[in-house]
Amino acid sequence: MKFGIRRPSLRKRIAARTSIRRVIRHSLGVKAPRGFGWFTNPKKALYNRIYHRTTFGCVTIMLILFAIIVYIQLI
Repeated sequence: MKFGIRRPSLRKRIAARTSIRRVIRHSLGVKAPRGFGWFTNPKKALYNRIYHRTTFGCVTIMLILFAIIVYIQLI
């Protein structure tokens, strides 16, 4: 399990959006509603929930730095 900063991967992002499985699922309309991951694949849903709570993205760091810069300028 990862803790800390997530490193974005352009290759994985493109692969996820252009996979054959995704194209078939979206064209047939065979998608489960949001939140149904616990029914379709509980192990993966648990992993994703923990991963989401223990990591943060680079955008979060940029927002924190921006807030600190704004705060310093106000003083």
